[in-house]
This record gives sequence, structure tokens and C-alpha cells, in this order.
Amino acid sequence: MNQQHDYGRFDFVGKVWLFGGISLLFMILSAGYLMVKGINYGIDFRGGTEIQVKFAQPLSIDHLREEIAKLDLGDVGVQAFGEGNEYLIRFQGRQGANDKETNEILNNSITKLRALIETGFAANGPEIRRVDTVGPQAGAELKRNSFLAVFYCLLVILIYIGLRFDYVYSPGAVVCLFHDALITLAIFVATGREVNIPILAAILTLIGFSLNDTIVVFDRIRETEDHYRDRGWKFIINKAINDMLGRTLITSGTTFVASLCLAIFAEGTVEDIAFSITIGVFFGTYSSIYVAAPFILLVDKLKKRRPA
Repeated sequence: MNQQHDYGRFDFVGKVWLFGGISLLFMILSAGYLMVKGINYGIDFRGGTEIQVKFAQPLSIDHLREEIAKLDLGDVGVQAFGEGNEYLIRFQGRQGANDKETNEILNNSITKLRALIETGFAANGPEIRRVDTVGPQAGAELKRNSFLAVFYCLLVILIYIGLRFDYVYSPGAVVCLFHDALITLAIFVATGREVNIPILAAILTLIGFSLNDTIVVFDRIRETEDHYRDRGWKFIINKAINDMLGRTLITSGTTFVASLCLAIFAEGTVEDIAFSITIGVFFGTYSSIYVAAPFILLVDKLKKRRPA
């Protein structure tokens, strides 16, 4: 049973260096994995065609792949989801000598694939629900613009943090942003999911969520620091986090459960967005305590402003 201290029940600072080291290890592993493995971009960024088709009668995915392979469309991926009778067919198509020829090849490939689905599998009752096509040049431009948008968004957030907090708090808040985004992206890629525009939006959303949680905790720490000027950082940080623990668990727990349910029961893009937010909320809540706090202690130790 936890002993009740004057700052609250839990001694967060006592384990802060252990968890801070674990977080640093996770960040290094995540960065290394992304550099070695690379990011699996969706058709939004690399170009290609995505066709969603549902069959009234069950159809073997192996048989579907064999028939599509006969069309010689290039690198084709077939993914089953739903109740096993719905499939997502993706292919990039072959490159021509110029843009016009490439577009003609792509249109012919789509026509052949549609004909195969509608006539070759007519007995299975096919229903083509969606056809999305992005050209290679459009995909490259979308990728560039999307990452520029993320960069400018992070830049504005960093400026806000610099104005909102002093030098003791700002480094921890900045590191929390990169910690949450990097680990979430690495886990997302490691599960074989594709990164596209909605996923980048989801990562920006969880960065905002994490930043809000960190700001709330930091504000409480500053309020506690003003009331207990004669106490060390261990007491101040522990008391502030213990005081905010109920609010943090309720807010983060509600979001976590909601996104987890969507990640389990939803499909397609909604499932991917919910999965990234679920992971991000967990690490965002964790980082507000065990990533931000070590930086407060470290920066203040360097400045020797207050005893630990």
C-alpha cells in the first residue's frame, strides 16, 4: 500500500530518471527504425489507384490475387477487411515515357480491373464502392505540401511555447511534442499501416492533445511553486502532479477509451486514425509526467535556482 506523503500518495519524481531513460531509449529506437525501415506512404503521397469492392458471396483472397495478377498491372496489393467479403485493391501502375502516356496506362489499367471485377466475378455479386486515383506528380506535391503544413504548424507551436513558458519549462514541453509524435509514428509504421493525409492530421491532433495536457500540468507546477517557495522541486512537482492526477486520468482515460473502441470496431481510414490517436494519447499522458518533469529538474539544476 502506498504511503501518504505531504505532497500526495505517489512519488513521481523518485522514478523520473528511470522513466526518462526509458523514454530516451524509445526515441532513439523509433528514430532508428524509421530511418532504416522508412515510411510506408499511401496513395495520397506516392500516387496510384485504390479500389474498394464488396462481394455479396464469399470470395477467396488468394483467388482474387491470382486473377488480378493475370492483368499485369505491376505491383498490386489486396487487403481484406470487414467480414471477409470486402477488399481493398491498390496498385501504382506502370510509368510511361511522359505524363500523357502514364495517364493512359493508368486509365487502361483501371478499366481492365473494373471489367475483371464486374464480369469475371459476376457470380459473387461485386459492388465497387470506391475508386481513388492520384497521379505520381500530384502525389509528390501533396506530400510536399502536407509536410510543409506540419512543419509550419510545429513552428507556430514552438513559438507559442517559447512565449508561454520561461526557460525552465519550455525545453520539456518541446521535447514532449517530438517524443509523442516520433514514437507514435514509429509504432504506426511498425504495424504495417500506410501514412497518408488523414494520419498526418491525426498526429497533429495528438500533438495538440499532448501539448494541452503538458500545459495544464506545467501551470499547476508553477502555481505550486509560487505557494511553496521554500520547498524543493521534488515536493513541488510531486504535489502538482498528484493534485492533477484525477483530472488527467479522467480526461485522458475518456479519450483513450473512445479512440480504442474505434480502433477495435471501425475499419479502413477511421481505424488507422483511431489507432494513432490511441497510441498518442497514452504516450502524451505519460510524457507530461515522465518526460517534461526531468527537463524541469535538469534545466533548474544547471541554473542552480532551487534545491531539488
